Amino acid sequence: MFTLKRKTAASGPDTDLDDLDDDFGGAAPDTATSADEASPSRARKRLRWFVRGLAAMLALFFVLVAWLAITAPLSKSLQPTSPPQITLLAADGTPIARNGAIVDAPVKAAELPDHVKQAFIAIEDRRFYDHWGVDPYGIARAAWTNLTSGTTQGGSTITQQLAKFTFLTPEQSLTRKAREALIAFWLEAWLTKDEILERYLSNAYYGDNTYGLRAASLHYFHRRPERLTTAQAAMLAGLMKAPSRLAPTNNYDLAQARMKVVLGAMADAGYLTAQEAAKMRAPRLDVRGGRDLPTGTYFADWALPQARTMVGESSYSAQTLKTTLDARLQLAARRAIERARLGPDGKGAQVALVAMRRNGEVVAMVGGKDYSKSPFNRATQARRQPGSTFKLFVYLAALQSGWKPEDTISNAAIETGGYRPKNAGGRYSSTITLENAFAHSSNVAAVRLFEQVGDDKVIRVARRLGVTAPLPEGDPSLALGTATMNLLELTSAYAGVAANYYPVEPHAFPVPEKGWFARLVDGKHRMAGSTHKAMEQLLRAAVNKGTGRAAMLSAPNFGKTGTSQDNRDALFVGYAGDYVVGVWVGNDDNSPLDGVSGGTTPARIWRDFMQQALGERAAPAPQRNPEGPVQPLDVEGLDDIPEGTFPLGDASQMRIENGTAIITTDLNGVPLDVRVGNDGVQIDGNRLLEEAQRQIRQGQIRQDTAPATPTGSASPQP
Repeated sequence: MFTLKRKTAASGPDTDLDDLDDDFGGAAPDTATSADEASPSRARKRLRWFVRGLAAMLALFFVLVAWLAITAPLSKSLQPTSPPQITLLAADGTPIARNGAIVDAPVKAAELPDHVKQAFIAIEDRRFYDHWGVDPYGIARAAWTNLTSGTTQGGSTITQQLAKFTFLTPEQSLTRKAREALIAFWLEAWLTKDEILERYLSNAYYGDNTYGLRAASLHYFHRRPERLTTAQAAMLAGLMKAPSRLAPTNNYDLAQARMKVVLGAMADAGYLTAQEAAKMRAPRLDVRGGRDLPTGTYFADWALPQARTMVGESSYSAQTLKTTLDARLQLAARRAIERARLGPDGKGAQVALVAMRRNGEVVAMVGGKDYSKSPFNRATQARRQPGSTFKLFVYLAALQSGWKPEDTISNAAIETGGYRPKNAGGRYSSTITLENAFAHSSNVAAVRLFEQVGDDKVIRVARRLGVTAPLPEGDPSLALGTATMNLLELTSAYAGVAANYYPVEPHAFPVPEKGWFARLVDGKHRMAGSTHKAMEQLLRAAVNKGTGRAAMLSAPNFGKTGTSQDNRDALFVGYAGDYVVGVWVGNDDNSPLDGVSGGTTPARIWRDFMQQALGERAAPAPQRNPEGPVQPLDVEGLDDIPEGTFPLGDASQMRIENGTAIITTDLNGVPLDVRVGNDGVQIDGNRLLEEAQRQIRQGQIRQDTAPATPTGSASPQP
């Protein structure tokens, strides 16, 4: 412990330093000793900064390795760069579409002839076995060539090219080039040169939708890559510069000229002599297998993503998958639409049709009148207002809340409130039963029922039936189908009602049927038997006595019409037998339809398809260009007349059966049937002949006036 003594003024400026030392109780420090002590301190500081720098570099290294492991996993270089080819078959095995790249199994460097590997190395990366992913010499040589010769030459190595088309996008930027070099070093560190070459050859694009050396050699020369000649290998190696432009199937002369360049590079590298290169003749192509299948259809475009999920992304082999599409029903759908008279090609309304089984297997799909002119799928991609077909959810929610089909609700015009919908045709009444309100599609009754049941219950029913489209809460217009959704989703909801097992998920490929225990615990819903029966009573009434009469079949059928505001959308959705079918008609520009509602053209298309699907009639092939004049008729066809019996006077009547008019009359008391149909006029004269023969035996008429044949036919007169 020491104390500081205050100096007096007498001390003066010349006070001795020893005195100051005495005041502090010690001697002056040794400056040499202080310097020696400071040196270890600075060394420790340098060591600490070195350790910190090393730790930062190690951390950066581990971050970089983690980034590369995530963005450039080595397993990805073993996967095809383009999805392999998939051929889709109908349920009966008929090919319907083929989509995807021509891809085949990877090659092994050890199994390839030397001249095959040499062809690619000579033209693409002559120093491939000497660099570590990036070749500074090659980059400098390419830059010098570009400056002096005016031509463009790349300096990327085979490893960089593998990194580019396997891990990176085609963007042109310094950032991408830096990542490309970084990934190239990564590949070189973990893979052998032969492994890099194998993956490069197996994933490169060779033009004509062909990826990989094996697929290219089989496609162009119908030969395995292990048996390629030098000329064939040189031609394939030459494609690397511009595969699409140089593909020999598109431009053989350019491919041949490029092959000569490759042969020259092989000679320069010492793989060939100049004489051998000069004498080499261009190989002959051997392309087999015609492209007889379309790459897409409305159904195929919808099914392909499901197929890719089933196949996986790591498969190189082409796949053939059987779908749920029924070729007979697909043709029936086309026929029904062609007979609907929607206008000439390129004009008139568009149409969409979806047919599925109750379990969701889609058996037919039409997304428009002509796929070649418009591949936009109006069955799966277009979101349109369902109109009154949405009332299914409103009435089902009411039935589940305790309402009965015979219960009544006001059908008077709505005169108050902000939303005042009208009934079609201005038809109102004081009250109406739920069955009649649904059958005749009363808008005011549906809105009142919607408000009494509650929008939350209606939306819950729609969600349980599989509707995922946005459904606004608190909007009474929702009861009339103002929320948009696609036809496939709507038809699937009706399938859930038909099966009383929902939601039904539409699918393009067969799904194994669940066992009873799996169905018990799968979380799907079922409505009570009485509720399901009541709902079908409403759907049946809409067809039998309501707006859907044009869809009536001989077999029991259930459905609902729908027409959006200003007739912009017209729909009919329903089911019969095991089939659930939805039909939509409308204009792509959302303009109003001319006199078309859900109960007219869509209902007739639905009935036409169902008659063919259920075997109620065999549809003839559509005649696109009938010869001779076509006279307009008041009725579009006998199919537009509902089946039944119609009196034609005291002793005659007409009945319609399966699109054929049968007139029953009598000739002198003898019954006679005359059939008028697509095959002309047929007269059933068996009983007439029997009566004539009886009268001949009795001598009442002469034999030469009797009919000569029991049956006959005549063509209708113009």
